[in-house]
Amino acid sequence: MSKVIPVEKNKEYILDIDGIGYEGEGVGKIQDFTVFVPGALLGETVKVMIVKISKNFAFGKILDVMEQSEHRTEPICSIYKRCGGCQLQHFSYEAQLKFKKQRVEDCIKRIGKLKVKELESKDNENIKSISDNSFESGIIIRDVIGMDNPYRYRNKVQLPVGEKAGQVKIGFYAKRSHEIIHMNECAIQDETADKVVKLIQEWIKKYNIKTYNEEEHSGIIRHIMIRKAFKTGETMVVIVTRTKELPHKNELIDLIYRNISEIKSIIQNVNDKKTNVVLGQYCKTLWGSDIISDYIGDFKFNISPLSFFQVNPIQTEVLYNKALEYADLSGNEIVFDAYCGTGTISLFLSRKAKKVYGVEIVPEAIENAKVNATENNVNNVEFIAGQSEKVIPELITKGVKADVVVVDPPRKGCDKALLEAVTRMQPKRIVYVSCDPGTLARDLAILKESGYNTLEIQPVDMFPQTAHVENVALVVRNNDG
Repeated sequence: MSKVIPVEKNKEYILDIDGIGYEGEGVGKIQDFTVFVPGALLGETVKVMIVKISKNFAFGKILDVMEQSEHRTEPICSIYKRCGGCQLQHFSYEAQLKFKKQRVEDCIKRIGKLKVKELESKDNENIKSISDNSFESGIIIRDVIGMDNPYRYRNKVQLPVGEKAGQVKIGFYAKRSHEIIHMNECAIQDETADKVVKLIQEWIKKYNIKTYNEEEHSGIIRHIMIRKAFKTGETMVVIVTRTKELPHKNELIDLIYRNISEIKSIIQNVNDKKTNVVLGQYCKTLWGSDIISDYIGDFKFNISPLSFFQVNPIQTEVLYNKALEYADLSGNEIVFDAYCGTGTISLFLSRKAKKVYGVEIVPEAIENAKVNATENNVNNVEFIAGQSEKVIPELITKGVKADVVVVDPPRKGCDKALLEAVTRMQPKRIVYVSCDPGTLARDLAILKESGYNTLEIQPVDMFPQTAHVENVALVVRNNDG
């Protein structure tokens, strides 16, 4: 007998919001049938129109907020409701941080099936004071570390370029589509990027430069990328083109040079493939330097167009210092840094470790990591290109064993083979840096099966106004609790 769905499309309903979904959407029920309502907050009563129905849930569009949450705030961005860049601008910042902590807790309980220690009040105990019985009492999840100013924090933005009805569009994609929502300014990126966007739009109009047509795979200008170094102020502008030919490039160079005082690098990146990947592999420096430089803490990093570099340098330093604290190094330890990227965490660890081995699958990232180590006069780090799940077992076979292992995997989490190899080595502790609470929870459960318990998790708000949350977890061997 098929389940009766108690809602109809295009009909209106009154709904009490008693939960928050993965991307910050409100969640309510009509006769135990779940309705997701983007833009609704916990505790609100809303009038909605059902716009989409599936077998187990529906989506509703807010028509009226009948009872409003005290945490509702007016978004500062004029295109917030259409743009896909942010999801939480209608939350107060306090509510954003609470939502992110709750999301981490939900994932740990629901996906990891792990116990969370319930704290009656804000817990500021030092990790060294956690008692041996904390395994039984559950994982401590700290309050999310937020920002003093949760706006204008991004040091990098990539924006698609297109045309509609004769108008040049530069901005973010609308939610769940490739419609470009034109943007004059963005509340979460550096102001310099806003200036560059206006200049490039002016140049495209003046010289009638053809913008990219995704369906036809035609036109020239596909994306623009702007990087602004937080501490040095150096700015890089990257024009992503479908063709190697870039008409009126000298006029573009002159326009940017005259108007952006911090400019250090103007680069053309060629991506001739029909793909959703933004950058191609070929870069040509049109003006200035091939790189810009920035600092995280005391460490200097050279950033090229294709380099990975965290987009929020203020919170990156917070995150890495927490990882260093959890590693609890005395100067005598061997450390493995799996998925090390361009070596940012490895360099932080090098200050207190005897030796750090950084492993990363992308050869270009390893070359950048080696340069970064040389630039910072760090000589106790060895970087190896390859799959962490293969390289680390090989190191172990050669007799190289780590006291501490740090993992910072991509969103899909750690390869199970890596986790199994690491736990067989029996390090004292594992520090897990994660950009996805769901895969973090899954992997912490795998580690628990192998005799490792998670003591605590520290969420860090790397991406205010969005639903993303970064975490660092302290995991210890059972008999070392």
